[in-house]
Amino acid sequence: MSFFNICSWTCVLVCIACTSGRSLHSTNPQPRSLLDEKNKDHWRIQAQWTLRSKVSVPLNTNVAKNVIFFLGDGMSITTLAATRVYLGRKHGYLGEEVKLSFETFPFTGLSKTYCVDNNVADSACSGTAYLTGVKANSGTVGLSGAVRRGDCEGQRDTINSVTGLMDWAQQAGKSTGIVTTTRVTHATPAAAYAHSADRKWEADVDMPRHGLRCEDIASQLVRGRVGSSIDVVLGGGRKNFYPTTEKDAQGYFGIRNDGRNLIREWLLKKESLGSRPKYVYNKHDLQNIDSTYNSVLGLFSSDHMPYHLEAEEDDPTLSEMTQKAIEILSQNTNGYFLFVEGGRIDTAHHETKARKALDETAELAKAVEAALRLVDIENTLIVVTSDHSHTMTYSGYSKRGTDILGLTNTKYNASDNLPYSTLSYANGPGFKPHEDFKRHNLMLDDMNNLNYTYPSLVPLPRETHGGEDVAVFAKGPWSHLFSGNYEQNYIPHAIAYASCIGPGLTTCKL
Repeated sequence: MSFFNICSWTCVLVCIACTSGRSLHSTNPQPRSLLDEKNKDHWRIQAQWTLRSKVSVPLNTNVAKNVIFFLGDGMSITTLAATRVYLGRKHGYLGEEVKLSFETFPFTGLSKTYCVDNNVADSACSGTAYLTGVKANSGTVGLSGAVRRGDCEGQRDTINSVTGLMDWAQQAGKSTGIVTTTRVTHATPAAAYAHSADRKWEADVDMPRHGLRCEDIASQLVRGRVGSSIDVVLGGGRKNFYPTTEKDAQGYFGIRNDGRNLIREWLLKKESLGSRPKYVYNKHDLQNIDSTYNSVLGLFSSDHMPYHLEAEEDDPTLSEMTQKAIEILSQNTNGYFLFVEGGRIDTAHHETKARKALDETAELAKAVEAALRLVDIENTLIVVTSDHSHTMTYSGYSKRGTDILGLTNTKYNASDNLPYSTLSYANGPGFKPHEDFKRHNLMLDDMNNLNYTYPSLVPLPRETHGGEDVAVFAKGPWSHLFSGNYEQNYIPHAIAYASCIGPGLTTCKL
């Protein structure tokens, strides 16, 4: 299986053609997939194969011993569609006919992403929803909607704190882990273990200078009840764990003003709990961790990890981090809960750098495929979803096979006689000022540059999120619970039901 799949019905189509003695070929030397699509039987057999595959899938009602929750930050349905074409073209196909690894999962749903206060979600309120089961206000992490952003007093009142999957799994005796390509203290991973009235309070230096003092997110990862019990943490963000007086392994000073070295504290804390901990900061050391270590902290960058297209040899990929996390967590006979975030899809979209966003989505698909090779799907539930959408659109009437990252190849340009791109954004830094009330001519741009900012209608320094529903894909025990349309905070309740964790209804409590 590949991290993207050409639908298996293509092979079925060829077999039927061979056994029936009828040829689906033509003397016209065009790509095979295009020839098949011109034959009416292609579509009938494709649809029948899909139908048979769905009616023959038995419902898996085993207890989910293990859960792997993949989150593509900002991975809108438009992003998925564009990534299919991006990958397909790279591998010699037209593109639209391929599927990402998780798009082959048998059950799919849609989740509604709005916050308690805002109609378009940010990663903090949405993370709180899909990890704890409670919707929250924008900018807040691990707190109920009773706390507004920046309300330190509300954060300190424990009645407002909410925990979820990470905590429930730990209480059930399972191992837990977080893997991300962002800072491990960024809003999405923070929602798994922290309680913060502001997602930006990642280190003590980020806190307000006056008024009440709240504990920062990095400190909660090391000292908090849930955070300190996480067995594997892999990602970026070293600067939030070092004081300003110390340099990390790559020569960067930390940003903490309190003088604390949280990495040293983490190691001591784990040892005091009876674990055998290991701290790593590069790919080589990560890959060479032996099985005697049961707690691993890997911080591979001072800030976010680099984009895959800009990564160096010693930067681990999302797939490599996921594989190592599964290796370590699998030592627990009670099972594990692993949260994996492809976080740089989102940052690329904010910069309207569509090429990077699609490539990061492809990296998430690779990580899902890597996980599938390592687990027993009979007792492992895998859920793949997104926290929110973005404003990127996929438009025009281009011919199949057109470069998804280029200009449309329709017969006519826009009404101003200038070309337009297949992908564009409703807002963001890709806006280019008009001259003499004429739109910018994209023929003058180097769209092959990986840092090219795609056209935006409204000028903003950072593109915004979108408010539409996002897709949910599930495979394994009780994956059928993820069909339909539901609130985003339903997701952890369904996961808890399948894995017999948490205080709510579970398959073990019927």
